[in-house]
Amino acid sequence: MQQPLTPAEIVRELDKYIIGQKDAKRMVAIALRNRWRRQQVPENLRDEIAPKNIIMIGATGVGKTEIARRLARLAQSPFLKIEASKFTEVGYVGRDVESMIRDLMELAVSMVRTEEMEAVKLKAEEVAEEKLLDILLPPKRQQETVDQQQMIEEPDAMKAAQEEADHADSTREKLRKLLRKGSLDDRYVELDVPDRNIPMIEIFAGTGMEDMDYSLREMLGSMMPRRSKRRKVKIPEARDILIEEESQRLVDMDKVIRSAIERVEHSGIIFLDEIDKIAGRESGRGPDVSREGVQRDLLPIVEGSTVTTKYGMVRTDHILFIASGAFHISKPSDLIPELQGRFPIRVELTSLSKDDFVRILKEPENALIVQYMALLATEEVELIFEDDAIDEIAETAFHVNTRTENIGARRLHTIMEKLLSEISFNAPDLKGQTIRITRDDVRNTLQDIIKDEDLSRYIL
Repeated sequence: MQQPLTPAEIVRELDKYIIGQKDAKRMVAIALRNRWRRQQVPENLRDEIAPKNIIMIGATGVGKTEIARRLARLAQSPFLKIEASKFTEVGYVGRDVESMIRDLMELAVSMVRTEEMEAVKLKAEEVAEEKLLDILLPPKRQQETVDQQQMIEEPDAMKAAQEEADHADSTREKLRKLLRKGSLDDRYVELDVPDRNIPMIEIFAGTGMEDMDYSLREMLGSMMPRRSKRRKVKIPEARDILIEEESQRLVDMDKVIRSAIERVEHSGIIFLDEIDKIAGRESGRGPDVSREGVQRDLLPIVEGSTVTTKYGMVRTDHILFIASGAFHISKPSDLIPELQGRFPIRVELTSLSKDDFVRILKEPENALIVQYMALLATEEVELIFEDDAIDEIAETAFHVNTRTENIGARRLHTIMEKLLSEISFNAPDLKGQTIRITRDDVRNTLQDIIKDEDLSRYIL
């Protein structure tokens, strides 16, 4: 089993992709490490230790979602990002809060199934190869009744049968070598594949009915006889189909579901975005969805309850909830007191400065400049950004964010697209060329837009 990362190691890993936000990184690193610590304490105390849920407060584009997503990837945990504003209180048409646990469970089952299929892939490949050889060289059917006395009395017949079997084995081994070398890849074979088409049913239902569509499909699928259709495919595709079938046959789905439930219950992470949109208790006139009502529905899930899914009962007591919001209009204290109490850790993310933008463009492993250079390299165009050009892009992003709506690092995407639109359009005709982006290029492309405030609001 992989050794769990220390908080310092978690922060170092997050630093590879996210610039700044030291406090937020430290808080999520501690929360992740506490999960491992909880597993080490005596069992009678383990259930008493609740996860320390987190509220991240900060403007859009400062890294809230990216921190949560990278954290889940580091922990190899089932991770679900969902907007809190999508939920409605009980009695209104819309998504109920329990649906996020069902969605998380689906993700966990898919994750564990993929891991299990990878574990049996070698065995599945062996079986698939034998099946392909059977299709290419069908085994000779043995007679149902053999006169043993006749075989004893006629040794020549026995010898001929043995020679024929040896010849078939030799031919099969030759075919196996050709198959592994890829010499037979252009040949077609016929396969019986399951016909997955079942009647399409769409359910328009209210709260709590999200699983009805799937359940009806499952019910109809089990009632109808399994049909298969014959397909003519090339050998590489046939191999993939057979490996997929064998992998599914070798995977124990009961074990997968048990493991997925355990993973959700003990290491699941739910990122509740836009929680500030449900903060506050006032409601409009007439029959309107109450934001406080949504909070009260959310409370038992965060506190710890049991949710029914199609895979079984799932307890939410130890799922880690990370909530986030800009909190421009409302504030965390506008949440109902019970919900506030379930998010004991609060961390404020700082707005991004010009220096942060420079680092975002250059330092992360998936830096924006690296992405654009890789995209244009596919057209055999070498793109080079001079340092003063990067500085000018960062200055422009910071300036536009200050003057208009502050959308954080997302402003860099808009500016880069505008800056490189001409090059991206003409890239197929620029094969083999090296294009150097300078400070003057940035200024000449963006200067007029930046000067016209109304225009910059629309374009940048």
